[in-house]
Amino acid sequence: MKQQFSLLPKIAALSIAAAFAAPAMAQTAGSNIVNLGWFHLAPQDSSEGIRGVGGLVNGSNSPNAHSSVSNADTVGVAFTHFFTDNIALTTDLGLPPKFKLTGTGTLSSFGEIGSAKQWSPAIVAKYFFGDATDKFRPFVGAGVTYVWYSDVKLNQSFQQYAGGGSVNSALTTGNASASLSSSLAPVASLGATYNVSDRWSVGFSVSYIPLKTDAEITGQGTAAGTLKYKTSLTINPIVSFLSVGYKF
Repeated sequence: MKQQFSLLPKIAALSIAAAFAAPAMAQTAGSNIVNLGWFHLAPQDSSEGIRGVGGLVNGSNSPNAHSSVSNADTVGVAFTHFFTDNIALTTDLGLPPKFKLTGTGTLSSFGEIGSAKQWSPAIVAKYFFGDATDKFRPFVGAGVTYVWYSDVKLNQSFQQYAGGGSVNSALTTGNASASLSSSLAPVASLGATYNVSDRWSVGFSVSYIPLKTDAEITGQGTAAGTLKYKTSLTINPIVSFLSVGYKF
């Protein structure tokens, strides 16, 4: 009996050692992981000139009237489900970042001409390299995002220009509004996760989204009537995501 009791501490010690020696099952089939972190969006942008499509400006073209899109940052959340040890599907969400639009070319004198918030939830299929027990796991992914815009605003000086100042500089009381088109766009992504423990991980990814939107500007001048303009913005953002993940 004494011999049996003397063996118990040894068995317990071996059990604990075996538990620490066993590989952590961090990302296996059926795992669900939520990541919270920071999105940085860096547009690789360009724009077409402004075209007049209605009112007194119909048929006119301003090929050197361009704009550029600022970088933006926001909080992001990603939900990932592993169907196998290597194949997963991620849904990316985030607070809509606010982009600022700055005039260039013949519009450079206006400085910032407007702003808008971008909504772009995405679904991305990913392939994780290595084994589920590896601490460091790189991945590649491809998916789709649906992009739309809200809170599209134009600065007062540009409103006056689009509302009649482009036709007659004496018209300083015009106003204007703008709308941006929605679209589906593909997403290409690569990145890696580092599993700190069975539950916790850190992740980093870089994604590229070939994205183009059409802008329509409607101006209302006191004497010029309704004026309509169109242009296209190529945004093509590179999106980086640094996050902390928790498996449940």
